[in-house]
Amino acid sequence: MDTDRPAPVDPLDAEVEFLTPGLRSDLLERWNEPRRRYHNETHLRAVLRAVDALESDGEAFDGTAVRLAAWFHTAVFDPTESENNDKSAAFTEKALDPAAPVGEVARLVRLMGGHRVEAGDLNGAVLSDADLAVLGADPETYDTYTQDVRHEFAHVPGERFVAGRIASLEALLERRSVFLTRAGRDAWEKQAHANLNRELGLLRAGASA
Repeated sequence: MDTDRPAPVDPLDAEVEFLTPGLRSDLLERWNEPRRRYHNETHLRAVLRAVDALESDGEAFDGTAVRLAAWFHTAVFDPTESENNDKSAAFTEKALDPAAPVGEVARLVRLMGGHRVEAGDLNGAVLSDADLAVLGADPETYDTYTQDVRHEFAHVPGERFVAGRIASLEALLERRSVFLTRAGRDAWEKQAHANLNRELGLLRAGASA
Protein backbone atom coordinates (compact mmCIF):
# COMPACT_ATOMS: atom_id res chain seq x y z
CA MET A 1 0.00 0.00 0.00
CA ASP A 2 1.27 3.46 -0.91
CA THR A 3 1.01 5.25 2.42
CA ASP A 4 2.88 8.29 1.09
CA ARG A 5 0.16 9.19 -1.38
CA PRO A 6 -1.85 12.19 -0.09
CA ALA A 7 -5.54 11.66 0.57
CA PRO A 8 -7.74 13.12 -2.18
CA VAL A 9 -8.99 16.60 -1.39
CA ASP A 10 -12.73 16.92 -0.93
CA PRO A 11 -13.74 19.21 -3.82
CA LEU A 12 -15.92 21.15 -1.38
CA ASP A 13 -12.68 22.14 0.37
CA ALA A 14 -10.66 22.85 -2.77
CA GLU A 15 -9.61 26.43 -3.32
CA VAL A 16 -11.53 28.30 -6.02
CA GLU A 17 -10.62 31.88 -6.83
CA PHE A 18 -13.24 34.37 -5.58
CA LEU A 19 -14.96 31.70 -3.45
CA THR A 20 -14.33 33.31 -0.07
CA PRO A 21 -14.80 31.38 3.19
CA GLY A 22 -17.96 33.34 3.94
CA LEU A 23 -19.44 32.72 0.50
CA ARG A 24 -18.50 29.03 0.63
CA SER A 25 -20.26 28.72 4.00
CA ASP A 26 -23.37 30.51 2.72
CA LEU A 27 -23.56 28.32 -0.36
CA LEU A 28 -23.09 25.09 1.60
CA GLU A 29 -25.90 26.14 3.90
CA ARG A 30 -28.10 26.57 0.85
CA TRP A 31 -27.06 23.23 -0.63
CA ASN A 32 -27.98 21.53 2.65
CA GLU A 33 -31.51 22.90 2.94
CA PRO A 34 -33.90 20.18 4.23
CA ARG A 35 -36.10 20.23 1.12
CA ARG A 36 -33.20 19.09 -1.05
CA ARG A 37 -32.90 15.36 -1.61
CA TYR A 38 -30.92 15.30 -4.86
CA HIS A 39 -29.82 18.91 -5.41
CA ASN A 40 -27.76 18.88 -2.25
CA GLU A 41 -24.15 18.82 -1.10
CA THR A 42 -23.67 15.30 -2.47
CA HIS A 43 -24.66 16.47 -5.95
CA LEU A 44 -22.44 19.54 -5.73
CA ARG A 45 -19.50 17.38 -4.73
CA ALA A 46 -20.19 14.98 -7.63
CA VAL A 47 -20.36 17.84 -10.14
CA LEU A 48 -17.07 19.29 -8.93
CA ARG A 49 -15.43 15.86 -9.09
CA ALA A 50 -16.71 15.43 -12.64
CA VAL A 51 -15.27 18.83 -13.59
CA ASP A 52 -11.91 17.70 -12.17
CA ALA A 53 -12.14 14.43 -14.12
CA LEU A 54 -12.87 16.21 -17.41
CA GLU A 55 -9.95 18.57 -16.80
CA SER A 56 -7.63 15.66 -16.00
CA ASP A 57 -8.71 13.96 -19.23
CA GLY A 58 -7.61 16.92 -21.31
CA GLU A 59 -10.66 19.14 -21.72
CA ALA A 60 -9.75 22.85 -21.99
CA PHE A 61 -11.99 25.39 -20.25
CA ASP A 62 -12.01 28.26 -17.76
CA GLY A 63 -11.66 26.31 -14.53
CA THR A 64 -12.49 29.26 -12.27
CA ALA A 65 -15.70 30.21 -14.08
CA VAL A 66 -16.91 26.63 -14.42
CA ARG A 67 -16.22 25.71 -10.79
CA LEU A 68 -17.87 28.89 -9.53
CA ALA A 69 -20.87 28.11 -11.74
CA ALA A 70 -21.01 24.61 -10.27
CA TRP A 71 -21.18 26.10 -6.79
CA PHE A 72 -23.93 28.55 -7.79
CA HIS A 73 -25.98 26.54 -10.30
CA THR A 74 -28.83 25.74 -7.90
CA ALA A 75 -27.95 28.09 -5.06
CA VAL A 76 -31.64 28.98 -5.13
CA PHE A 77 -33.80 25.87 -5.22
CA ASP A 78 -37.53 25.42 -4.76
CA PRO A 79 -38.88 22.26 -6.43
CA THR A 80 -42.30 23.89 -6.80
CA GLU A 81 -40.84 26.73 -8.91
CA SER A 82 -39.50 26.68 -12.48
CA GLU A 83 -37.13 29.66 -12.33
CA ASN A 84 -34.45 28.22 -10.06
CA ASN A 85 -31.57 28.75 -12.49
CA ASP A 86 -32.58 32.32 -13.30
CA LYS A 87 -32.89 33.10 -9.59
CA SER A 88 -29.57 31.38 -8.90
CA ALA A 89 -27.95 33.48 -11.63
CA ALA A 90 -29.40 36.66 -10.13
CA PHE A 91 -28.02 35.61 -6.74
CA THR A 92 -24.65 34.98 -8.40
CA GLU A 93 -24.58 38.50 -9.80
CA LYS A 94 -25.20 39.94 -6.34
CA ALA A 95 -22.97 37.62 -4.30
CA LEU A 96 -19.79 37.39 -6.37
CA ASP A 97 -16.96 39.89 -6.15
CA PRO A 98 -17.17 42.23 -9.19
CA ALA A 99 -13.56 41.28 -9.94
CA ALA A 100 -14.72 37.71 -10.62
CA PRO A 101 -15.95 36.60 -14.07
CA VAL A 102 -19.50 37.36 -12.89
CA GLY A 103 -21.11 37.58 -16.31
CA GLU A 104 -19.72 34.25 -17.47
CA VAL A 105 -20.59 32.48 -14.22
CA ALA A 106 -24.16 33.80 -14.32
CA ARG A 107 -24.48 32.79 -17.98
CA LEU A 108 -23.39 29.25 -17.16
CA VAL A 109 -25.80 29.04 -14.23
CA ARG A 110 -28.69 30.08 -16.49
CA LEU A 111 -27.55 27.59 -19.12
CA MET A 112 -28.07 24.69 -16.74
CA GLY A 113 -31.81 25.31 -16.83
CA GLY A 114 -32.10 23.41 -20.09
CA HIS A 115 -28.56 22.27 -20.92
CA ARG A 116 -28.86 23.98 -24.32
CA VAL A 117 -25.21 24.45 -25.09
CA GLU A 118 -24.11 26.03 -28.36
CA ALA A 119 -21.32 24.54 -30.45
CA GLY A 120 -17.95 25.90 -29.37
CA ASP A 121 -19.09 26.76 -25.84
CA LEU A 122 -16.34 24.88 -24.00
CA ASN A 123 -17.30 26.13 -20.54
CA GLY A 124 -20.95 25.27 -21.10
CA ALA A 125 -20.12 21.81 -22.44
CA VAL A 126 -17.95 20.93 -19.45
CA LEU A 127 -20.45 22.16 -16.88
CA SER A 128 -23.35 20.45 -18.66
CA ASP A 129 -21.47 17.15 -18.82
CA ALA A 130 -20.44 17.40 -15.17
CA ASP A 131 -24.02 18.13 -14.10
CA LEU A 132 -25.33 15.15 -16.10
CA ALA A 133 -22.51 12.76 -15.17
CA VAL A 134 -24.86 10.92 -12.80
CA LEU A 135 -26.66 9.60 -15.88
CA GLY A 136 -23.56 7.55 -16.64
CA ALA A 137 -23.09 6.26 -13.11
CA ASP A 138 -23.40 2.64 -12.03
CA PRO A 139 -27.02 1.37 -11.93
CA GLU A 140 -27.31 1.54 -8.13
CA THR A 141 -26.18 5.18 -8.03
CA TYR A 142 -28.47 5.99 -10.95
CA ASP A 143 -31.45 4.41 -9.22
CA THR A 144 -30.74 6.41 -6.06
CA TYR A 145 -30.65 9.56 -8.20
CA THR A 146 -34.07 8.81 -9.73
CA GLN A 147 -35.55 8.11 -6.29
CA ASP A 148 -34.13 11.33 -4.89
CA VAL A 149 -35.48 13.38 -7.80
CA ARG A 150 -38.94 11.84 -7.32
CA HIS A 151 -38.74 12.72 -3.63
CA GLU A 152 -37.95 16.35 -4.42
CA PHE A 153 -40.93 16.50 -6.77
CA ALA A 154 -43.33 14.61 -4.53
CA HIS A 155 -45.81 17.46 -4.97
CA VAL A 156 -46.24 16.50 -8.65
CA PRO A 157 -49.01 13.90 -9.20
CA GLY A 158 -47.79 10.47 -10.30
CA GLU A 159 -49.13 10.41 -13.86
CA ARG A 160 -47.94 13.94 -14.54
CA PHE A 161 -44.49 13.19 -13.16
CA VAL A 162 -44.15 10.01 -15.22
CA ALA A 163 -45.24 11.77 -18.41
CA GLY A 164 -42.73 14.56 -17.83
CA ARG A 165 -39.98 12.13 -16.95
CA ILE A 166 -40.60 10.04 -20.07
CA ALA A 167 -40.45 13.17 -22.23
CA SER A 168 -37.20 14.22 -20.55
CA LEU A 169 -35.57 10.82 -21.04
CA GLU A 170 -36.70 10.61 -24.67
CA ALA A 171 -35.23 14.06 -25.34
CA LEU A 172 -31.89 13.00 -23.89
CA LEU A 173 -31.82 9.81 -25.95
CA GLU A 174 -32.72 11.69 -29.13
CA ARG A 175 -29.65 13.90 -28.80
CA ARG A 176 -26.68 13.08 -30.98
CA SER A 177 -24.96 12.28 -27.71
CA VAL A 178 -25.88 12.87 -24.08
CA PHE A 179 -22.45 14.30 -23.36
CA LEU A 180 -20.86 17.15 -25.28
CA THR A 181 -17.16 16.71 -24.53
CA ARG A 182 -14.98 13.94 -25.86
CA ALA A 183 -13.92 13.00 -22.34
CA GLY A 184 -17.52 12.92 -21.15
CA ARG A 185 -18.59 10.66 -23.98
CA ASP A 186 -15.69 8.32 -23.40
CA ALA A 187 -16.38 8.08 -19.67
CA TRP A 188 -20.18 8.08 -19.40
CA GLU A 189 -22.06 7.80 -22.71
CA LYS A 190 -22.44 4.02 -22.95
CA GLN A 191 -23.62 3.59 -19.36
CA ALA A 192 -25.90 6.61 -19.64
CA HIS A 193 -27.75 5.04 -22.57
CA ALA A 194 -28.12 1.80 -20.63
CA ASN A 195 -29.48 3.62 -17.57
CA LEU A 196 -31.82 5.89 -19.52
CA ASN A 197 -33.24 3.10 -21.64
CA ARG A 198 -33.77 0.90 -18.59
CA GLU A 199 -35.63 3.63 -16.71
CA LEU A 200 -37.64 4.53 -19.79
CA GLY A 201 -38.72 0.92 -20.22
CA LEU A 202 -39.84 0.71 -16.60
CA LEU A 203 -41.78 3.99 -16.81
CA ARG A 204 -43.51 3.01 -20.05
CA ALA A 205 -44.43 -0.39 -18.65
CA GLY A 206 -45.86 1.20 -15.52
CA ALA A 207 -47.79 3.79 -17.51
CA SER A 208 -49.43 1.15 -19.68
CA ALA A 209 -50.23 -1.25 -16.84
